[in-house]
Amino acid sequence: MEFYIILVEPKYAGNAGSVARVMKNFGFSNLILVSPQFSLDDEDCIKFAMHAYDIIEKAKIYDDFDEVVKKMDYVVGTSAIESRDDKHHLRKAFTAKQFAKEIYKLDGKIGIAFGREDYGLLNEEIKKCDLLVKIPTSDEYPSLNLSHAVCIVLYELFVSKYKPVEVNLADGKEKEKLYEFFEKLLDAVNYPEHKKENTKILFRRVIGRAMLSKWEYHSLMGVFKKAIQSLKKT
Repeated sequence: MEFYIILVEPKYAGNAGSVARVMKNFGFSNLILVSPQFSLDDEDCIKFAMHAYDIIEKAKIYDDFDEVVKKMDYVVGTSAIESRDDKHHLRKAFTAKQFAKEIYKLDGKIGIAFGREDYGLLNEEIKKCDLLVKIPTSDEYPSLNLSHAVCIVLYELFVSKYKPVEVNLADGKEKEKLYEFFEKLLDAVNYPEHKKENTKILFRRVIGRAMLSKWEYHSLMGVFKKAIQSLKKT
């Protein structure tokens, strides 16, 4: 599967540069520009792309959206406007999160088209898309900056496939040992008897929310042991 980010008639070089930057942030590299209103060596394009200017340099330029559609296996349009009922299908949209969850079931060249900064994709262009995607926003001001919209969609695509580093969590026996040593610490500092039960429950809840790793467990145990030993010597 290959993703292609398609900017249709972008007006501002800075936006294209910013799009290249967020593409690189999330591991995407194929950029297509349809009739851009600026030169790719524009100062703003270079400045806003930062270390992602290589994406701009290898971007493909086409004169017509239809040309791009023919080269894709699946074309996804984006829009700030969506249909509000089942009778109108042109702007029936997936959210960016739904789209990111489902799109990896496909294969081939996937084009994601973003429209003009001022009025987005035309209805005729949306008709040629296989799917429409919307980023949920406030009704008060639903239109997003071009690079921000690209960033959100690519973030959702990235996160849906992202595998966080697995943490080796403390097991039940280790946590019980920690609670035992916490109780010993309370005894060692002569903590008021009438407050002990509630404080032990509080500590258990705090540790439960923390989801301690084994390394964190051993670190805390080391602190408790040293504190108890020091208190016994006094």
